[in-house]
Amino acid sequence: MYAEDLTEQRRIRRQKLKELQEAGRNPFLQETWNVTAHSMDIKDNFDAMEDEEVSVAGRIMSKRVMGKAAFFDMQDKQGRIQCYVKRDDIGAEEYKWFKTYDIGDIVGVEGRVFKTKTDEISVHVTRLVLLSKSLQVLPDKWNGLKDTDLRYRQRYVDLIMNPQVRDTFIKRTKIVHEIKRVLEEDYGYMEVDTPILSPIAGGANARPFVTHHNTLDIDLYMRIANELYLKRLIVGGLDRVYEMGHMFRNEGMDRNHNPEFTSMECYMAYGNMESTMDVTEQIVYKAQMAVNGTPILTYQGKEFDVTPPWKRLNMTDAVKEITGVDFNKIESDEDAVQAAIDYGMDEEEARALGNRGKIIAEMFESYCEDVPGYLDGPVFVVGHPVEISPLAKRDPEDPRVTRRFEAYINGWEVANAFSELNDPIDQYERFAEQQRERDAGVDDEAHPMDMDFVNALEVGLPPTGGLGVGIDRVIMLITNSPSIRDVILFPTMKPEGLKPVREKEEIDFSKVRVEPLFEDMVDFDTFSKSDFRAVKIKECFAVPKSNKLLQFTLNDGSGKDRTILSGIHPWYEPEELVGKTALAITNLPPRKMMGVESCGMLCSMICDYEGEEHLDFILLDDHIPAGAKLY
Repeated sequence: MYAEDLTEQRRIRRQKLKELQEAGRNPFLQETWNVTAHSMDIKDNFDAMEDEEVSVAGRIMSKRVMGKAAFFDMQDKQGRIQCYVKRDDIGAEEYKWFKTYDIGDIVGVEGRVFKTKTDEISVHVTRLVLLSKSLQVLPDKWNGLKDTDLRYRQRYVDLIMNPQVRDTFIKRTKIVHEIKRVLEEDYGYMEVDTPILSPIAGGANARPFVTHHNTLDIDLYMRIANELYLKRLIVGGLDRVYEMGHMFRNEGMDRNHNPEFTSMECYMAYGNMESTMDVTEQIVYKAQMAVNGTPILTYQGKEFDVTPPWKRLNMTDAVKEITGVDFNKIESDEDAVQAAIDYGMDEEEARALGNRGKIIAEMFESYCEDVPGYLDGPVFVVGHPVEISPLAKRDPEDPRVTRRFEAYINGWEVANAFSELNDPIDQYERFAEQQRERDAGVDDEAHPMDMDFVNALEVGLPPTGGLGVGIDRVIMLITNSPSIRDVILFPTMKPEGLKPVREKEEIDFSKVRVEPLFEDMVDFDTFSKSDFRAVKIKECFAVPKSNKLLQFTLNDGSGKDRTILSGIHPWYEPEELVGKTALAITNLPPRKMMGVESCGMLCSMICDYEGEEHLDFILLDDHIPAGAKLY
């Protein structure tokens, strides 16, 4: 079996397995072992357990043979414990076989608890059985498994070699348990299950994964949210319901985003936005206390006090504070668009947004979210425009905004909540507007029409407070984990060796139309002011909420990573560009795009082909070094 791929060490292990099998000692025939104690239980209760007989099992992590006696460290689910084995205690034949065992082998041990002369709590072995043979070679104990990409791909090895990783996932379980306890015991919510596959991808504005049901011959979507089903249950009289489970969004990946993630949504009949604020504060505060024993959350060197109550910040006031643009004094859509352009928003982007509400939201995302420390919080951002909140109630004091909040910690959105819209006519009209934008191609993430949900509202939805919490982000914060991949056991990864290749399309050059050459001349000094450089593409991903932007992390030869955004996603997928060499102008002033500062411009070639824009991304020979200058 794939013998040609085996290293010498792995061949030796296979030979040992063969010898065991030929001697009638096949470890893979072992079915069970009666475990009566674990490593930390023994260490923590040594005074009571000294000289007692125990039966333990686990993986050999180190081994020191000294003639007729040996020590080995065994790792179980709680940690490690030292085992002492003598030839005279287990017999010469068993000891001979024990000496052939490898690091990584799984053994069952019976013996007596004692302390060595160096005061190390150990198990004096009286019986030793090989339960499973490890045919792979674990990383050495000094260097461990440090390659981040390999750790995520081989989480099983990561958990063996890195105790802090195991601790993170134990904490994850505690956090999830505490959140559920607070919801059920403190607030009386009932846990329910709703469909993962649905004919409509509703409850959020996001790009879904699509699959096909063969029997019904229909396309189905993996859920992007479970909001609409949960609110149907409130209509049905289940007054407080929640669900914690996986959502799926076919969007970009970065340290805060994974296509498959865990979300918790809960709905409270006869509650409102303030009710869900209280729930948000309590589940974060009590989960932090349960795991770390203090309300001071420490994340990557920063501290956040999550003790309730949290402060509030109005979105329009935030935009005014950071940009100076006061949308409270701007009434018309035209004036709002112009104010954004005057401040520095891209004119094409501003005019595409087209209305005051979307402009305010985009100004907040682009200019407020990334201000260092501004949204460290914890803070509730309120006053969201109705145009970006199709499922939230209008504020009776200002119908242009909704009764909605987003909760931020460390500048991250960790929760989103509404006083839920329960007016079926208003809901239908908002769905209809979103559907028009979807059909027109203005926004392919706009919310689709859902007539069954409108029908449910016509039956009657009581006043309701709804809340959604990004569980993975909360866990990242509480466990001080730098990436979402550090808190997901098996994060989505690009398959190893996969190198997507663009299909070579046949071009009929008689159908190509290019712009006329410029007749205006520039002198050589003017041309030389543009600094064209070869750049190596280190990372590339699709920008969330954008249909066309890719975000690049580039090596430009300076020794410092450069970020550039480019609108080439309609033509190229990010994974096919990683590792390639491109051409960039590096001395342009930084420009905010979707809230990210883009430092330069990547160069492409544009032409018209049969009436449609055709783009080729300029890729250079990979032998050209990063930073090489174009003359």
